[in-house]
Amino acid sequence: MPDGPDISDVLARLRGSDRLTRPEADGVFESLLAGKMNEAQICDLLTLLAERGPSVAELAGAADAMRRHVTPVVAPTGSDVRVIDTCGTGGAPKTFNVSTAAAIVAAACEPEAGSGIRRVVVAKHGNRSRTGRGSAEVLGALGVNVDASPETQSRCLDDAGVCFCFAIHHHPAMKHAAGPRKALGFPTIFNLLGPLTNPAGASRQLIGVYAEPFVDLVAAALVELGAERAMVVHARDGLDELTVTAPTLVAHVDRGSVRREEIDPAALGLAPAAIEDVRVESVEGSAELIRRILDGAPGPARDMVALTAAGALLVAEASADWGRSLAIANDAIDSGRAREKLERLAAVSHAP
Repeated sequence: MPDGPDISDVLARLRGSDRLTRPEADGVFESLLAGKMNEAQICDLLTLLAERGPSVAELAGAADAMRRHVTPVVAPTGSDVRVIDTCGTGGAPKTFNVSTAAAIVAAACEPEAGSGIRRVVVAKHGNRSRTGRGSAEVLGALGVNVDASPETQSRCLDDAGVCFCFAIHHHPAMKHAAGPRKALGFPTIFNLLGPLTNPAGASRQLIGVYAEPFVDLVAAALVELGAERAMVVHARDGLDELTVTAPTLVAHVDRGSVRREEIDPAALGLAPAAIEDVRVESVEGSAELIRRILDGAPGPARDMVALTAAGALLVAEASADWGRSLAIANDAIDSGRAREKLERLAAVSHAP
């Protein structure tokens, strides 16, 4: 851990258009998370970084500090087990909780024969939302104990193959930034840091970002942070999802390299849809839509969930291509295994 920096000097450098090195960013965010910065300094830091966007080194260094302060969840291990996350940044136009539903479906998927993968488990990292429709709210509406302890989350991973890591419980040091973030009222570097600080240490991720410039930025930061495989996605219509409402820009991270691709849902045999076709107006509406999807109801919302689960399977290397991954995801829904996963997650999350 780096020595504490001179915060006044750091802020002056940022005002003068300097960039921080990774160790310098680590040091300043360590100071923030340790409670050594006042609210005015935190507001200045977040504003200066937001005005021009953080660099790869600044984002990776801030993630280094965040990862040291996380309350961990113990995940299953083994060369044939893949631990993944589908947490995104939020901040995009709201539809329904796609990545949350996809986490459940992905956990219910059976890896393709010959993949060498026995099991995919999903440590779904998430939080509440300003809209009241975040992953925490919808999972609570679906019967999951979102306040389960890290020990219970570990049992959920082992038993149900999926858990919910509620960010407010895993990042207690974030209390120092809560007031400034609320006062600023715009997305900050912390929106990008959330997906980079999975409590179970998932090194395979599917991350939706709310603006196109962040696709390459987050992908490069994942390389710096040692991710094994990841997809960073942003749809051409502004959604932070793999979607059927528009082509989706994807940056594939694979053990130190980054490859860009644009996914056209029609090329995968998925019917195009409008955002209005997958939009709900409340957390209750999102929960009900997810229940219908897990019960096998067809339509664009199900297609979005299946496509996102397919992306998660590719990140896990549990399947070889989009077509087979989609087939596996749809089978997990049609067989009832995905609905059973939700029921099991709810039961284990409430167990003493």
